[in-house]
Amino acid sequence: MRAHFPLLVLLAAAPAEAQLCNGVSVAIGTDGRALGHLPYGDAAPGTLVAVPSHLAVGACRLRPEVAADLERLITAAAGDPAVQGRLYAFSCHRSLSYQQSTFCRTRESESGADRAISAAPPGHSEHATGYALDFTVRPADGCPDAEACMAAKPAFRWLAANATRFGFEMSFPPSNKQGVKWEPWHWRWVGVSGSAPGAARARFLFARARKEFAADPAVDPAPLITPPPVVRTLTPAAPEEPKKGKRKKKDRRGDRTVS
Repeated sequence: MRAHFPLLVLLAAAPAEAQLCNGVSVAIGTDGRALGHLPYGDAAPGTLVAVPSHLAVGACRLRPEVAADLERLITAAAGDPAVQGRLYAFSCHRSLSYQQSTFCRTRESESGADRAISAAPPGHSEHATGYALDFTVRPADGCPDAEACMAAKPAFRWLAANATRFGFEMSFPPSNKQGVKWEPWHWRWVGVSGSAPGAARARFLFARARKEFAADPAVDPAPLITPPPVVRTLTPAAPEEPKKGKRKKKDRRGDRTVS
């Protein structure tokens, strides 16, 4: 019995509902989603590192491999005059309690369904994995952090054209099938390739999201398979008409006996 105890504990601890705000909870669907968001839990203690302050606005903690590629990305952007500003990490790992406060900050309906369009309930946020972050731009020029006006900035156009080179992809593109609003600032890290350090774990965590709700731009996007053109074969010959049998001539001499 002891050998099965950890498994029993995990099964018993698996929540049937996601806690929202003021004691309200929402049922988790049979597919594991809550208000449309996939389950991610929280990063294990000791798996995150602090991102240097010159790369982020405010405190930022990420997986070490993500922080390394983030620094390369921001350094590349800083050296490109097309950016017309500086990119920074703005919101990185979020604990379950922090995510709950984020989700409940501007909640309007009791169910939280309206808020879920722009924020995930706790336990269902990519931020909790340590592989996702929000970008912001300085100078802000009147555009608040984590707002769609960022998409009009040259820095975002640079990000859209170059982030995949550093292993980042945009989780929630316009009109995404997951039903989350377009978030041009929110990017998840999956590594430049499946063999990059730490990429296998990140790709495992995001496997379902990447399959069912594709990122755009995406790292290693699934190739579009174009069916080959239909090549017309030789036109088959028309079936031959059955030949008419020769009509036997009637022997007008009548029957004769042959000896």
